[in-house]
Amino acid sequence: MLVPLSWLKDFVTIDIPVAQVDRLLTNAGLEVKTIDYFGIPGADLEWNRELVLLAHLLKVEQHPNADRLVLATVAYGNGRTKTVVTGAPNLFDYRGQGDISSSQIYSPLALEGSVLYDGHKEGLAKTKLKGRELRGIYNDAMLCSEKELGISEEHEGIILIQKDAHAPDYQAGTPLQDVLGDAVLEIDIIPNIARCASIVGVAREYAALTHQPIRYPDYSVKMEGEKVDGRIQLTTEEPELNPRFVGYIIEGVQQTASPYWMQHRLRLAGQRPINVVVDISNYVMLEMGQPNHTFDYDFLRQRADQYNPDGPIHINTRLPHDGETLTTLDGISHKLAPYSILVTDPQGNLSLGGVMGGADSEIKPETQNVFLEAAAWNFINIRRTSSKLGIHTDAAFRFSRGVHPSQALLGATRAADLLNKLAGGTVANGVIDTYPNPPEPVTVTLKLDYARRLSGLDLSGEEMAALLARLEFEAEVHDDHLIVTAPDHRMDIEGPHDLVEEICRMYGYDNIPSTVLSDVLPPQRGNAQLEQEERIKDTLVQAGLQELITFRLTSKAQEAKLIPQNHAAGPDGRPYVTLTNPLSAERADMRHSLLASVVEIAAHNSRFQNRLAMFEVGPVFIADEDEILPQEQTRLSVVLSGQRTVLGWQNGDAGSYDFFDLKGVLEALFNELHLNISYEPVDHPTYRPGRTARLLLGENQVGVMGELHPLVVEQFDVQLENSDQPVLAADIDLDALIAHIPSHYPYDPISAYPAVHEDIAVVVDKSIEATAVADIIRKSGGYLLKDVQLFDLYEGEQIGAGKKSLAYHLTFQSPDKTLTDKVVQKVRKKIVGQLKHRLQAQLRQ
Repeated sequence: MLVPLSWLKDFVTIDIPVAQVDRLLTNAGLEVKTIDYFGIPGADLEWNRELVLLAHLLKVEQHPNADRLVLATVAYGNGRTKTVVTGAPNLFDYRGQGDISSSQIYSPLALEGSVLYDGHKEGLAKTKLKGRELRGIYNDAMLCSEKELGISEEHEGIILIQKDAHAPDYQAGTPLQDVLGDAVLEIDIIPNIARCASIVGVAREYAALTHQPIRYPDYSVKMEGEKVDGRIQLTTEEPELNPRFVGYIIEGVQQTASPYWMQHRLRLAGQRPINVVVDISNYVMLEMGQPNHTFDYDFLRQRADQYNPDGPIHINTRLPHDGETLTTLDGISHKLAPYSILVTDPQGNLSLGGVMGGADSEIKPETQNVFLEAAAWNFINIRRTSSKLGIHTDAAFRFSRGVHPSQALLGATRAADLLNKLAGGTVANGVIDTYPNPPEPVTVTLKLDYARRLSGLDLSGEEMAALLARLEFEAEVHDDHLIVTAPDHRMDIEGPHDLVEEICRMYGYDNIPSTVLSDVLPPQRGNAQLEQEERIKDTLVQAGLQELITFRLTSKAQEAKLIPQNHAAGPDGRPYVTLTNPLSAERADMRHSLLASVVEIAAHNSRFQNRLAMFEVGPVFIADEDEILPQEQTRLSVVLSGQRTVLGWQNGDAGSYDFFDLKGVLEALFNELHLNISYEPVDHPTYRPGRTARLLLGENQVGVMGELHPLVVEQFDVQLENSDQPVLAADIDLDALIAHIPSHYPYDPISAYPAVHEDIAVVVDKSIEATAVADIIRKSGGYLLKDVQLFDLYEGEQIGAGKKSLAYHLTFQSPDKTLTDKVVQKVRKKIVGQLKHRLQAQLRQ
């Protein structure tokens, strides 16, 4: 939220540098993200206090030698006057009117030597003002536009400030720094400080931090019109969703431009001025944090003449009917969720409560009579509606964080008063106020010992009460506790811990003394699950992979991409854990699959990277019909694709990841964990047929690995360099792996005796797996056989149809002696015999 310092000063005295204001607010929990300076020291363009002044417009005359130029005579203090040549189009209407000083119009005047932005160039280009002739008349000064002063990009005319009874007391010759110069604080409004989503809210905090009272806005209004009795009837069918609805009728409103001081503040606060009616609505929302809305009263009356010709307008708040829609102010038609609260009359919808007005009842240029409303809404309901419909307005921002019903009357009164003073409207006599269920005040008992222990502060009850009183809490002091009543704007106060936080904030976190822990340290116990997860992550990073941390929220449609369309397996039919109030439709369900999250990130990165090697360790959430909470299962997902290595001067071909690269990564992991994992071909709809294996730990499947199905790759929109490039993936049950990781494992000493290396090639049926052959070789070789490696596969006519040749490299080594050929040949003969007996294998000559 943008907070102009000059606006803040309306409600509290600020006599310290801006940097100190920043530190004070940030240390109290209102983080100031940035500070933008306009015209004052610290700004990119600082207005010279001697050369850039406020001038009083005296008269405007036509330039004798140019139709599009005028001569504006201004006074700028101490009896000084100057005639300025200007082409500002918003001065043309004043030509030939003679002395217009009584109109009290002021404008920024820059004298020769001033540094300004060039209004005729793109961007912000500085220029130094020099005197020169303009069509025969010497000119050494300038009346300025907002762009030339760095306030905005507006350059259609100069700034004209009308002085009236409601404007500041402008004086000619005042340095412009003191009139329009400002510092704007950008404060990050996080949910627990929603009370500060207004100028008054920030001023209230600053006043409390600096031990001074706050000056609240004037909440009175002159009501000189007809009585409101019998003109509008307000009802609500959902008091829990709409606890209060307040309205004023204002007639004879003049839709002119709002005064410049209001426009200037709105621009600094990030709002675009429209007209006085709209600007007042936005101004009050920013000032007080209470959104409000104006309806065209005559439009409402015309509709009422159709359903109640002689009776009052009937405004009702209710939930939508099935299939009901609403066209909002932005012209978009929305199908309403069943929980969206509506403002309606018997003829139809008028607005979406707490979010945005309806197009039909909006203020039009010819509107003169308005119905001004300010209401309170259930903050959770507004948040759900705003997220569901994708409508994110300033009003929804505030209502979705909580605005107390007490603020509705204050906000409506403040807006009605400004419409009376600035728009010439006459406020009808009386306020329409529907308040069916006023909330009870929040009262909390705070034990003094609890507060001291939690805060680390040794304060008395009176001292704690005094700190809370600065924030408008009312506290009764008792011997060992306080009974504290929270002010109505503090909707975040729920228990004693909240009060302790407020005491610490007012005391100053920096002032809390450092203390040494006096209690005995609790015994330190390891977290075996977490330690093993970190070990697995470290191993995969050492293998060249990058760790991901993805959203645990996804959508059913996103996870359905793991199955090719129209596949017999179909999408995951298990029920999801679904958020009642998701931030977006794409993040509404707790994920069932970690792999879908990793492939989603891989697809995004494939647009920018030609090498993908990533993994994630994280939970999935499976709804359990018999339990309140879902089952959480920890998974490991790996994705590889693209270049195997980074290109360099030593390797001209980086190669591409294939099935065996993924298998190698997994084998490195399993070796580190001392787990004996076997691989077995399997069919799986997510993976390409014939290029998929399941991972077995004993007889139990713990995961699947292989090449993703081309249709799955297409559905996730993974960008590939060519159609042959595979996307490799593995999805593993990490809980099952971790449960079998041995806590202890034996080590064999390195033998001091030489190893003997031999090769063996056997012919077996094509259906026999290479791992089955290797297992028999290992078991037959006994303790002398240290390693078995497959190095060749051959199929051809020389070995017969339906056969294949597998060649293995064998390493023999004894721990206590040098092996002789006789001993090795004896073991080799045993291996060949077992292969022949169990697999009908033949030794290939």
